[in-house]
Amino acid sequence: MKQDYQFKLALSPAEIDAYFLLREKIFCREQGIFKNSDRDEHDSIAYPIVAINHNSKVVGVVRIYEPEPGIWYGGRLGTHPNYRRGWKIGKGLINKAVTTANTWGCDRFLATVQLPNVRFFQRLHWNSIEEIHICDRPHHLMEADLDFYPPTNQSRPSLPMQLQQLSAS
Repeated sequence: MKQDYQFKLALSPAEIDAYFLLREKIFCREQGIFKNSDRDEHDSIAYPIVAINHNSKVVGVVRIYEPEPGIWYGGRLGTHPNYRRGWKIGKGLINKAVTTANTWGCDRFLATVQLPNVRFFQRLHWNSIEEIHICDRPHHLMEADLDFYPPTNQSRPSLPMQLQQLSAS
């Protein structure tokens, strides 16, 4: 059966909860990069993006944030283990992340990419800037070629209250 996915900003409390649960599953329990939680200071300014399957289940995640005007970062890209065939979800999430930021005034879009995924990003028109280590693991700081990610009509919403409260806690 062909599987179609929707790639969208997570704005409802249920979508945001599912987004954080999948991140925890991937980055804490599966990969062991973080001990108890992968949440950090960027989550209070980040827009969560999710991939949703035909059963309305969140099966992929990524976040985008703008720490300074025009400079955007993507991060915490992950796909549920049961949906990792063919890179379709990862490619869709990357496209949604970069085109959304490009619509909102992005001059540069950067991400730190785990070493095993660098080649995949290069095929999607990303360039490696430098090799770095994060959490004792090799990564590449990479930059998207914005010419391959044209702006869309995605309006920039206010961050959901659930995310705004992260900065207060």
